[in-house]
Order: sequence, then structure tokens, then C-alpha cells
Amino acid sequence: LAVSDLDLAVYPGEILGLIGPNGAGKSTTFAMIAGAIAPSAGEIFFKGQSLTGQPTHAFAARGIVRTFQHNKPFDSMGIEENVMVGMHTQIKHGLWQVVMGTAQALASERAARDKARHWIDFVGLSEYAEAPVGTLSFGQGRLLEIARGLAAQPELMLFDEPAAGLTSAECGRLAEIIRGIAAQGIAVLLIEHDMPFLMALAQRVVVLNFGEKIAQGSPIEVQSDPAVVAAYLGQVKVGHA
Repeated sequence: LAVSDLDLAVYPGEILGLIGPNGAGKSTTFAMIAGAIAPSAGEIFFKGQSLTGQPTHAFAARGIVRTFQHNKPFDSMGIEENVMVGMHTQIKHGLWQVVMGTAQALASERAARDKARHWIDFVGLSEYAEAPVGTLSFGQGRLLEIARGLAAQPELMLFDEPAAGLTSAECGRLAEIIRGIAAQGIAVLLIEHDMPFLMALAQRVVVLNFGEKIAQGSPIEVQSDPAVVAAYLGQVKVGHA
């Protein structure tokens, strides 16, 4: 089983870390919470209502947003337009109104651009707002992904190894951004293999191994748990020659 009998909860404004060895079931858990995979048993509740079996866009419409390990920008669009894509659940006018350039459509686009610039500024990409996506570095591309996710007005944001491939300075900036997101009351669920990065951020940590939860608690409690140590480091036996 990829994930077995997992009981997991995350709260508004909390940063919850989800860790475990490769193949522990972390990404599968994320896919279920984001609605990309339906669980074969059990249910997923968000704000007291079951989302189990609903399509992915229903999860997004409720405020569940996921980032991925690899940046996925729309290369044919500018940075501002890439962020505006995240607002698709909020735009109410139709294609005909856009073609005709109605007052409602124009006002909606202006509001969307204002919001996009806000989130571009929040992640520190203001000076690149008019630049082509292809001019961004890998680390800047990661920030663009976050800005686009924030544009969707999430209440729960899932980060899948956001520090992967980033420099030390970029990781420091990313940590500030994630703390800033949680400070706005957004729940954050974070998968990360960079343990110093995650342990400095998370208020609580859940540990998976072979699809099962083997520990949960504060970063200090989890790091000293024998089951967690064994899952990551293995059992070392000392004998005599």
C-alpha cells in the first residue's frame, strides 16, 4: 500500500512538515489531498466537508493549492500573466464579454493584474514583472510558482520539496516567504528532504515510512524518536572481529 491508515490534520496558519524516506508515500498523500488521486479507502475532509471522489478542480475551488518539485510556467506568457492564471476560479465573466471588451471584463482584468502584481511583489519578483519567463533563474521560477499558487487565494497550500535545487540564500528567502504565507492564516503542508530547512520552519512534523505514520510531534520530538532514526539511518550492529 502506498499509504495505509494515515490520519493527518493541518490547521490555519500552521506549517506542518511531512517527511520520510523515498517511497514512504509522501507524494501520494499530497496527490490525494489535492484531488489528483482518489483514496481507495477513507475520506478527505476540508473545513468539515468531505471532498472524497470530487474532481481536482473542485479541490482547487475550495482553496487547496499545490506546488510541484519542478517549475511548470507557461513559456508563451509573461510573468504577470503566469500569475494571473492562478485566478481562474475567481474570474466570472465569459469569453463573449472578453471579446466585446465589456466594462465588467475590463474591470475584472485590471483587478486581476493588480492582484498579480501584489503577489509578484510578495515573493520578490517585482523587477521582473514585465520580463519573459525564460529569463528567470531556476530559483526565481520557483518563486513564480508560489506567486501563481497564492493568486488562487488558497486556504491550504501544499509545497512538494520547494527547496530542491535552490542555493542557501534562495532557501533563506523561501523560508521567509513560507512563514509569511502562514502568517496570513493559510495552512501550509510541506514535504522536504532538506531537514535543517524543514525543521526550522515546521511547528509539527509527521513522519511516514512504507506508507504508514510512524511518528508525529514537534521537530525536536521527531528528531529524537527511535523509530524515525531507524527509518532514516537504519540499525547499526557492532560486533567483534
